Amino acid sequence: MNGQTAAPSLVQPESAGPAPTDPAPRTGPADLIVSAGTIHTLDDERPVAESIAIRGGVIVAVGSPAETEQWAGPKTRRAEHPGSTIVPGLTDCHVHVLMGLDLVRGVDLTDRDRNGVLGLLREAEVALGPGEWLLGWGLDPNVFTAGEISGRLFDGFSRPVAARMRDGHSAVANAAALAAAGVTGRERLPGTASVVVDAAGSPTGYLLEAAAMDLVTGAAPAPSPDEELDGLLAVLEGMAATGITSAHALDFGDGTGELLRRAEERAELPVRLRISPICWPGAGDDEIERIIALQGSGGRRWCVEGVKLFIDGTVDNGTAWLDEPDVYGENAASVWHSPEDYERTLHRFIRAGLWTTTHAIGDGGVRRVLDAIERSGSAGPHRIEHIETLPDDLVPRFARLGVAASMQPVHATHHTRADQTDNWSVRVGLERTQRGWRCRDLREAGAVLALGTDWPITPYDARALMADARLRRPAGRPEVTPVQPDQALTALMALEGYTTHAALSIGGSQGPGRITPGAPAHLTVFGGDILELDPDDAARVDVVATYVDGVRAR
Repeated sequence: MNGQTAAPSLVQPESAGPAPTDPAPRTGPADLIVSAGTIHTLDDERPVAESIAIRGGVIVAVGSPAETEQWAGPKTRRAEHPGSTIVPGLTDCHVHVLMGLDLVRGVDLTDRDRNGVLGLLREAEVALGPGEWLLGWGLDPNVFTAGEISGRLFDGFSRPVAARMRDGHSAVANAAALAAAGVTGRERLPGTASVVVDAAGSPTGYLLEAAAMDLVTGAAPAPSPDEELDGLLAVLEGMAATGITSAHALDFGDGTGELLRRAEERAELPVRLRISPICWPGAGDDEIERIIALQGSGGRRWCVEGVKLFIDGTVDNGTAWLDEPDVYGENAASVWHSPEDYERTLHRFIRAGLWTTTHAIGDGGVRRVLDAIERSGSAGPHRIEHIETLPDDLVPRFARLGVAASMQPVHATHHTRADQTDNWSVRVGLERTQRGWRCRDLREAGAVLALGTDWPITPYDARALMADARLRRPAGRPEVTPVQPDQALTALMALEGYTTHAALSIGGSQGPGRITPGAPAHLTVFGGDILELDPDDAARVDVVATYVDGVRAR
């Protein structure tokens, strides 16, 4: 018991009857007792234990093996993980496992330089049949020189080529793809979406935001329903393999419900999904009412709760909203034609009782979202996604307003450089670069800090993200200089971002995200102690098992 002397965290025995505040009164023996060398409960009442009793998908007892054995019955199963460490099941707070299936079509170009990108695409082209497009994703804007981003890089290919940029908010397409899609450069699009044109008015192939990208990608041959289903299950199984037991999926498009129902007909989902539909800028009454009507729908391991909005785009493509424009005079406006419309829409969802979260990357966007939430008079829960650069005056407002920060420090470690030579840093300038991804400052100011990867923008490996959050550089690459190392999280803070703070960010009580009686039995079992391992080693620690609702998912 590692010196622990606290009373066991047990539900009242049946003979005594449930206590008035008992979160899970006993009605029968446990279905399963899980034990390990160390269990980090993240519950102040009993921070370390060795055994957990589970009934009906809910934790009913936490303590020593002798204490949980009191809950055993003739049909109680046991799962022993000697030498392993159990933590509350990990939650990735920002993924696109549904919309992302379309975003990852084709060749993975992540972390490839210019020559690497062209080489991979040439290899992939050989395997394509007549009429097939050459697609890619994860393209780094740094493969282009300043001001050069366009699809003309791929005009040497004989077929349509379209590659999504790593930010997920832009893409490039060659002349053949533009022609096949009928894109002229004269299209009128909502918000800051645009087809970039040259001085002669011809499209360059650079496509900003979803409405522009859809013009081209929508013309490419679509995957079959079975291919889409296989892709979803492969992603969820991959996430579970890194220790994830649940995820906040911030998208719900046409056909999503049917896809998830088909998935559950084939197999139990290995990851529980909490899905928040996107309300795109400029959405009308019908779309707003559709999102409200979807609330509470779902299946065995997925449900629709809340809504995601946007106030800006991304720094890399010039559509974020900074207090002051970037060095190119861009990143200076909201993706809504009228920010007041954003606020009215946000307040409408709040009045309908919805949990809200808003994509806000630039300091100007973050400021406007905090203002809008404060003017709503709502106590939440509300959340802001990304928060890539944050001035001092906004840091304490998160805790004061009860607004959670949902951040992806892995974007800093993978997409920026300490010497500020990357596209993001060049655009925002030295001052704003130095206040990038202020994870530690927000935590120390008392804010809730939820963590996630924004997959497929960066890989979904939870171990790597937690390690990067501690190192402020890519795990396993000690030669890389850390980015804003003063913003590094402790091992416990990083784990809390995937557990207790993940739950608090969506209005969870003190139970979810912890291993405590009454909490859902979501567990992650590591081969080593994630809180004691060196972060580079923690990024490679074995995932022994995951449990979702008390059932082993992998």
